[in-house]
Amino acid sequence: MTRHELLGLLHQKIQPRTYLEIGIRTGNSMALSRTRSIGVDPYFKIDKPIRCDVQLIKATSDDVFAGDNPLAHFGGVPVDLAFIDGMHLSEFALRDFMNIEPFMADTGVIVIDDVLPRNGLEAARDRKTEPWTGDVYKVIEILRRRRPDLVVLLINTAPTGTAVVVGVDQASTILKDNYAAEEPYLLQPDPQTPPQEYMDRSIATEPDVLLVSRVWEQLLAVRESASSAELGDLWGELRSLGQPKAQTGS
Repeated sequence: MTRHELLGLLHQKIQPRTYLEIGIRTGNSMALSRTRSIGVDPYFKIDKPIRCDVQLIKATSDDVFAGDNPLAHFGGVPVDLAFIDGMHLSEFALRDFMNIEPFMADTGVIVIDDVLPRNGLEAARDRKTEPWTGDVYKVIEILRRRRPDLVVLLINTAPTGTAVVVGVDQASTILKDNYAAEEPYLLQPDPQTPPQEYMDRSIATEPDVLLVSRVWEQLLAVRESASSAELGDLWGELRSLGQPKAQTGS
């Protein structure tokens, strides 16, 4: 399954009221949306038909979120689904996550592309391959290290893997408070050495396993009224999808 196939199916499962996309390029992923949407990209050049109520912003995401009411197009409705597929350098992708999280719904889902490089060259900060992940995988490492409250699932999509993140905390300042401490890791020059389990995808969940979870139907049902306990149970079910399978003896 490709990243766009996964994203399209998540649109169907989640039925988002609002959709936010960082990194539009030619519009392949924005073309999947049928809801009120915002797309941010300083260099987009759309060549796909867009069939939603969309605001396209030609600017960097840092500049957009530095302004007042950056998501005014949503009329106060929080973000139900966000897709981060902008600059393939870890510091940009992490700041995208930090910028987006305060605007997410409690039941919101953040999807991050290009998190499973298949080798060090594909993960290089200085682009050398096509496809190219850059070192976005470092964002996943930081989220798991600094934000264990989040559910971060790596999904085995073609060609370069996808992460699905739930359990957001709009008030959290942990990433902001620790950003400077993480900069040496984020900005580490090439060559990059991704963890082996990223390159061989041994820690990745198959897309169909994610999509058949009953969590999505329940999440939609409680979107307006979910308690912390209810969401905790749902996030626990999703977290279990990413747990290593127990070995059985012979």
